[in-house]
Parts: sequence; C-alpha cells; structure tokens
Amino acid sequence: MKKDFLWGGATAANQYEGGYNEGGRGLSINDVERGARHGVKRQIDDEIMDGVYYPSHTGTDFYHHYKEDIALFHEMGFKCFRMSISWSRIFPRGDEKEPNEEGLKFYDAVFDELLKYGIEPVVTLSHYETPLTLVKEYGSWRDRRLVEFFENYCKVVFNRYKDKVKYWMTFNEINGCLEVDRPWHQAGIVYREGEDQYQTILQASHHMFVASAKAVIAGHEINPNFKIGCMLIYPLSYAATCSPEDQVANRDKMLSTFYYGDVHVRGRYTNTCTSLLKKHNVQIQMEPGDEEILAQGKVDYIGFSYYFSSIAGNGVEDIEGNVVSGGKNPYLKATDWGWQIDPVGLRTSLNQLYDRYQTPLFIVENGMGAYDTVEEDGSIHDDYRITYIREHIKGLKDAIEIDDVDLMGYTPWGCIDLVAASTGEMRKRYGFIYVDKDDEGNGTLQRKKKDSFYWYKKVIETNGDCLSEEE
Repeated sequence: MKKDFLWGGATAANQYEGGYNEGGRGLSINDVERGARHGVKRQIDDEIMDGVYYPSHTGTDFYHHYKEDIALFHEMGFKCFRMSISWSRIFPRGDEKEPNEEGLKFYDAVFDELLKYGIEPVVTLSHYETPLTLVKEYGSWRDRRLVEFFENYCKVVFNRYKDKVKYWMTFNEINGCLEVDRPWHQAGIVYREGEDQYQTILQASHHMFVASAKAVIAGHEINPNFKIGCMLIYPLSYAATCSPEDQVANRDKMLSTFYYGDVHVRGRYTNTCTSLLKKHNVQIQMEPGDEEILAQGKVDYIGFSYYFSSIAGNGVEDIEGNVVSGGKNPYLKATDWGWQIDPVGLRTSLNQLYDRYQTPLFIVENGMGAYDTVEEDGSIHDDYRITYIREHIKGLKDAIEIDDVDLMGYTPWGCIDLVAASTGEMRKRYGFIYVDKDDEGNGTLQRKKKDSFYWYKKVIETNGDCLSEEE
C-alpha cells in the first residue's frame, strides 16, 4: 500500500448531520421523507406533517457533536473523512444569488476541526440533498435552470473552502437515476401523470452532467490543485449461466453504470450511451456548447460505492440492494437485509473500472448494515462487521498489489452510526461507533466504541498490513 493511501470513513449530511431547521438552513428533499416502519415502505410527503417522525431531521446530530465525532475519527487514525455539504444549508431555497453566511461558517468550523487533526475532508456537493424549493417550483433537474443554480452553489463553496478542501465529488451515486421507478434521491424527481419516465430522467441526467462538468471547470479555475470526481454505484453483476443470452443480459444490466461513467470520465456520449438512448427511444435536448462543456469538464477520479454483487439472466430470483437490485447468487451469503456479501467482487469491480477508464479510483462507500447489541457492560461485539471489512480490504489490496490498479483510498460507509438511506432505519447500523438512537428517534445520542473501532484503528496504523483480530 502506498504511504499516502487515504484511509478513513464516509457519511452524508442527510443521514448524519441533523440540525435541519437551524442556522438558516432550508428544507431538502430528504426532510419530507418518512422512514420505513413496521413493514411499511418509506413515504414522501409534500410538506412536513405534524406528528410525523422524519429521521433526517436529527440524523445522529453531527451538527452539535462534530467536535466529539472528529476527535473519535482522529483516535481511529483517519487520514480523510468523506462528508457532504447540505446544499440547502448554503442556499436555503437553492436559487438565491447570495449564500447563507451562517451555513458557510458551520462548514468552516467542521473543516478547521478536521484539519487540526490532519484529516483531509472529502466533500460530496450533492448527496441526496436537492433543495425542496427547486423540486416544488422548478420540477427539479427537469429544468435547465438548475445547472446555473448548482454552478453558483459550487463556485461559492469552492471559493470559500479553496484552502481547506482538496477532494470533491459532484453527485452521489448519479447512475441510480436509471432505477427509473425511484429517482427521488438522486434527482428529486416525482413523475407527472403520463410522462415518459426514461425521457424525463435521462434529460434530467443530461442537465446533471452539464452541471457536474461546469463544476469541474470552475473548480480547476479556482484552485488547480483540486481533485474533483464523480460518484457511481458499482452494482457488479455476473451472468447467471454461461448461456450467451445471459451474457447479453449481464451487459445490459451494467449499461446504466457505464452510461454515467462514460460521460463523466470521457466527456462525451459514447456508443454505450447512444445504444442505451436508442433502447429507451430517448432524444436528449442539448444547448449549443454542451458538448464542449462535457469535454472540458472531465472528472479527475472515480469515487464509487460497492456493497454487494448480483447475477443477471433468465429466471433469476431478485433481491433488493441500496438503490439497485439484481439476481440472487447461490454461491454467496447475505446480510440481515439480504445484500449479498462478495469481497472478491470488489477486486473484480476495481479491475473492471480501471481497465475501462484508466483513471484513479476511490472506494468511498463499502460496508454492511447489521443489528448491533449493546452488552450490559456497554461493549459492542461486532465481529461480523470486522469480518466483512477485513475481507473487502483483502480484495482491494489484491487489486492494488497484484493487478496494479490505481486506488486513492478507502472510506467505509457510516463509520459512525447514521440513518440508513435505503430504509430510514437506525437499527440497520454500519458504524465503528455506536450512537444511542432508535427507529422512533429516542435515545441519548451517546457515542460508544464498538470492537471494530479498535480493529480498524490497527488496520490504519499498519497501512493495511494487520488485518486479523489477533495480531
């Protein structure tokens, strides 16, 4: 492992930060989303309803605990910390000309605290956080004007934090847009009656591509040392059998990932992209100059999430995932939430991405949601989490040391417990640090170290050399 490898952890404001109505912050799309309860799926409201619990309003309260949490990250030895800026904390409506100074000051304080401990911030600009006003008054990313609003937001934070933040990403898991039945998180889209879903979401995606490219161009002008990446879900898929038809089905399943990767990294709509547009009979409306903007605004690296793999082909049994779904692989075990555990697949994913793009990679999400039990003495024995993370680190090390993949860093998801994006639950825990809060919002928010905290600290201290629990 190279000495400057970025070990750390990952969070997002909409699941962790809280303080939803403090410091001049406006509402975002996540603030009107109820968590799953008692078998009922998540629900989106038109506005905040009285007497309803919205998990994101508090998250696990980084807003008031950031100094305590960052001290714990430092104790673990983090080299970096992936987080997101809440767009509506900077521009409460999203379309203002001037930012909210109180929101800017909050992130100043967070970045200063991280840098005090030598921890590099890795900042996502839009992580399921579209301002709610932009959804209600503009129809979200359907409207080309959001390109201008996003560019303005990016220029403000780039200028403000140009000497504090080096690593940025534009849109979190943007390829999740093509799960067309649920485009809320990625693009803030609620379909209108009778509209063509693929036409809507792929046109919205084009606006997001242009916005991302403009952010890259502006960022490099403001600070040439910025490293600005895209962020993809990598839903690794295998053909279910050696049937030629299953090979084609597997390629089709991966098309949406490479559609978004190609435009961000290659700066153009490739044959992969045009074939997908033809498949769904979609015509992208471009403005003059869009092709030049995409070509100039290519990203510096690919950040991606990897949690599980699936299979594709005829007659496979579907399973759910974080945003995407796929077929059940009989050779793999699964988490309590049915996500298949495939550490070797991480090595495969790294090779597929690097072979295709020859661009630096950054694993910015990886982990398993699990039930954690607090023992009478306050300890939390999460050997299952240690096993999961250890085996995935082995996979990424093989990709680096055997396959010569250029990997920048590794930030396991939910390094401290937060609200699960897929379900809105607290009981689905990812962290090395336990937070006392339940699915109804009750709890002291006290932080406790799990066994995995001490194990991951040792991993970072040895730069990935010590992976066992006994060493």
